Amino acid sequence: MFDLVFLGTSAAVPSAERSSPALYVSRGPDRLLVDCGEGTQRQLMRARLGFRGLRHVLLTHAHLDHIAGLAGFVATRALYGIEEPIDIVGSAETVGYVGHYLALTVGRERAAGCRLRAVEPGPVRSWPGWRLSAFAVQHRGTQSLGYRFEESARAPLLPDRLMALGVPDGPDRRELAEGRPVTLADGRLITPELVRGPPIAGARLIVVGDVEDAAPLTPQVANADALVIEATYLDRDAALARSHGHLTAGAGARLARDAGVGELLLTHISGRYRPEEILTEAAALFPKTRVVADFDHIPVRAG
Repeated sequence: MFDLVFLGTSAAVPSAERSSPALYVSRGPDRLLVDCGEGTQRQLMRARLGFRGLRHVLLTHAHLDHIAGLAGFVATRALYGIEEPIDIVGSAETVGYVGHYLALTVGRERAAGCRLRAVEPGPVRSWPGWRLSAFAVQHRGTQSLGYRFEESARAPLLPDRLMALGVPDGPDRRELAEGRPVTLADGRLITPELVRGPPIAGARLIVVGDVEDAAPLTPQVANADALVIEATYLDRDAALARSHGHLTAGAGARLARDAGVGELLLTHISGRYRPEEILTEAAALFPKTRVVADFDHIPVRAG
């Protein structure tokens, strides 16, 4: 399961109710940010999430509303004496821009605690039980990326098989659950394959930043349990959306419907519309839709 906390859900500029784009993603001890808009450090404090253990910032693209909070975030970590390095991940264009931005704002000494990592579409990194990959996104000629969070498939132990074979509760079952064979007190060797059920897929989360054309993303988001994507405009303003390189709520909903997504989470909300209007348009095409707000906490489980 992945836990999401939306720290900023506004489009372009913050509003009284919505901060600039930032999403906190956690799974067990692993904690990451996707984008770091203006004011993200304060949103982390308000959400009581803190800074320690947060070792990765994934950037979707180099536009200022998605990165302007990095300077404050990096400077505050330094003031708090947090010495663990942080990886700032994005396309070569994005991390190149961020490197100059941090050098000019917080200085090279504080920025030295940041490891700027340029990635291409494809695998990014794996952690115990899950992996992260990136894919290309079209947005106004930038080198933009979306991110895929995928839990590994698991094969649970079958209680009836454990009981039938006389495997006691405790360390032996834990060893089997972790994929190691055990020898019982009577000398019998029990392998994990004897007591496991069929594999069960883990949770799949897709996070997309700004995007001008949803159709090419269909294979990238197919069968995701949750899709986080922008909804800056409504269909009635589709021409305006195209001219600014953004999506409508209807386009996001059609993508979710066509890709077999479990739940659609719409963010990057413009003050020109009421959230109810956005939800009405999207839900008419894809009922399992939410228009998220700052500090919404949403778990993403395998469907």
